Amino acid sequence: MREDRGLSAETVGRRLRWSASKVSRIETARIGVREPDIKRMLKLYQAEDRALTELLALAREAASPGWWARYVGLPQDQAAYCALEDEADVALAYDPQWVTGLLQTEDYARCMILGWAEIVPAPATIIERDLQVRLKRQELLRAPRSLRLSVILDEAVLLHRVGDAKIMHRQLEWLVEIAALPNMELRILPLDADHSAALQAFTLLEFAPSFEVTFPAVVHSESHPLSLVQDETVTHEHRRVFDWLTQRSLAPADSVHLIERTAARAWRV
Repeated sequence: MREDRGLSAETVGRRLRWSASKVSRIETARIGVREPDIKRMLKLYQAEDRALTELLALAREAASPGWWARYVGLPQDQAAYCALEDEADVALAYDPQWVTGLLQTEDYARCMILGWAEIVPAPATIIERDLQVRLKRQELLRAPRSLRLSVILDEAVLLHRVGDAKIMHRQLEWLVEIAALPNMELRILPLDADHSAALQAFTLLEFAPSFEVTFPAVVHSESHPLSLVQDETVTHEHRRVFDWLTQRSLAPADSVHLIERTAARAWRV
C-alpha cells in the first residue's frame, strides 16, 4: 500500500513522527504493530474501509497467544516453528531416518523423545510437554484446518526400529490410515532409488498470499538448535530437491502397498 501511494519509508516515518526503521521493522515483521498505528498508516495510505477492517482483525488475532503459549517453558525456536506451521498453507516434508513428527503415533513419538532424553537428560514434565506439543501439532491435518501435507519417507524409515515390533506395526498401520486423508500425500523413496541429491530431513512451509502479498517460504530442519531459514535461494533449492525426490519415489498407492507389506513382513505381531 505504501509503494502504491509512491511513499518511501522515510516519508511515512516523517509524516507519522516515527523513525524510518520503525516502518521497515513493521513491514518485515520484526516487530508487532498496535491497532492505533495500523489506523494511522492506513489513513495515510488512503486505504479502503474493507482493508482497514481485515487488517485490524488480523492484528487482534496476532495479538492473541497461540495454543503453544500454554506449554510453559517451550523453547523459543520450537514455539516459532509451531506458529509458522500453524499459518502454513502447504507443508512438504522429507525424512530419510524416521517418521516425520506430524505422522507419528503417540507411542512412536514417546520413544523418540525418550531416546533423545537418554542423551540429553530431561525431567519427566519436559518429556510429557514435548510429547503433547507434538500430538497437538497433528490436529493441523484434520478439518477444519486440513493442512495440505506432502511427505516423502525413505523406505529405510519403515525398517528403522523405534520401540518394539508392536509399536512399529501400529506406526505403519497409522501411515496407511492417514494416507487416505484428502489433504495428505505420502510417498516412499525405495532403497534402490537414486539418493544422490537427497538431503537431511527437512520441512518446507509455504504460505498462501494475503492482501496480494506473497509471504516467503520457510525451511525447517531437525537440528540442534532447530533451524528456520527464509532465504529465497535456500527455500528454492529445497523445493527443487523435493520435486527431484518426488520423481524418484513410488506413487502414493504403491507407497501404501509397500508400507502394508513391510508391516506384515518386518513387524509381524
